[in-house]
This record gives sequence, C-alpha cells and structure tokens, in this order.
Amino acid sequence: MGDAVAATSVADAGGGRRRARPRSPDVRPSSARAELVRLLTPQLAARGFDLEDVTVSRAGSRSVVRVVVDRDGGVDLDAVAEASRVASAVLDAAETDPAAGDPPLAGPYVLEVSSPGVDRPLVAPRHWHRARGRLVSVRTRDGRELLGRVRATDEQTAELVLEGGRTAVGEVLRISFADVVRAAVQVEFRATDEDLVTGDEDPAGDEVLAAGEAQDAEAQR
Repeated sequence: MGDAVAATSVADAGGGRRRARPRSPDVRPSSARAELVRLLTPQLAARGFDLEDVTVSRAGSRSVVRVVVDRDGGVDLDAVAEASRVASAVLDAAETDPAAGDPPLAGPYVLEVSSPGVDRPLVAPRHWHRARGRLVSVRTRDGRELLGRVRATDEQTAELVLEGGRTAVGEVLRISFADVVRAAVQVEFRATDEDLVTGDEDPAGDEVLAAGEAQDAEAQR
C-alpha cells in the first residue's frame, strides 16, 4: 500500500476562529520541530499512533508542517484523517493558549499528515515488528548484504528467512539490530491471479509470518 495522506489548509491558526499569538522572531524551524514533537507525541499516542517524523518548512507566508504517523495494523485513510484531526487540534491550541509560551508556528500553516512509505527504513524495533512477513533488505556492520522475510522479532533481534544475498536461500538467520547499518522494506510486484482473487498479494509473506507466530506461541508455553 502506498502512502495515505491527508492535507489540511489553515488560513489562520485556529482555522480563522481565534486570533493567533505572535511568535518570537528568533524561533527557528528546528526549534519549532522539537516543540511540535513534544506536543504531538503524547496526543497521538493516546489514539494509538506513533509519531514517526515531523518536518517544518516555509512556503511563502505559510508554514508547511508534515507529520508522519504509524500504528500496529497499518494506517489507512480513515486513520490518517483521525491523526490529522488530532494534530490540527494540537496546533490550534498551541497557537491560542497564552499559558503555552511561544507558539511553535508563526501565522498561517498547512498541515499534511501521512503514513510511512511502502519502502520505509527500519530503524526501531517497532518497525521490524510491523514488517513481519515482509521482504526486507539489510546491510550489516560486517558488510553483508541480506535479503529475506521477517519471520519473528523481539526488542533486540529479528529472524529472517533469507531469499538472496551471499547465503543459501531458505536459511534462517537471526540478526541483532545493533549490527544493522541499514534496513528497508522492499516493494514486491508478484501477485498471482489466485492471489488477486483471494485478496492475498503476498502469500510467501503470510507463510513466513504464520511460521513465526507458531514459533512464538510454542515459546510461550
């Protein structure tokens, strides 16, 4: 699935309903980003979202705020719309609440909320967990280039069923996140006619995921 995106254009902070307070002129975009991360993280987490990234840039007289969110089970358009409402409410409150200190943004802004891309990098344990059953490419600190499906994960390691690289296809390898230099989900285009009928575009991933879940259940007994 590609990115799910929702954009909200706000002519004035608070949607024009309330007067925005002026921001100190020496506040930089990097400071605005840090403040937005602080404000957005707990509010989005309360709705089950992880805040993956925030960027702040200028487009003429407006600020452009791009927010990337994710959560277990994936993020569809309805979820992005929900996250957009939460983020918009946070930005409005920050612009109009005198007790909040300097607002992170100056004047009008455009808010864009999206999900991570299909080929997202894997940089945290939760990213690996959500990639179970998916094909990923990995570069390790010792120079190995691996291609495999994520079968199981914990907070420090992932188990891959290898499909390429310099190792035997089908070999199961457990790697430590501390040894990973770069890892990313790979885009796949190989659904069969039967897969399209059943709605399953990644049968190999389903088999690997089922094996990993069975292994997890056995370990918990």
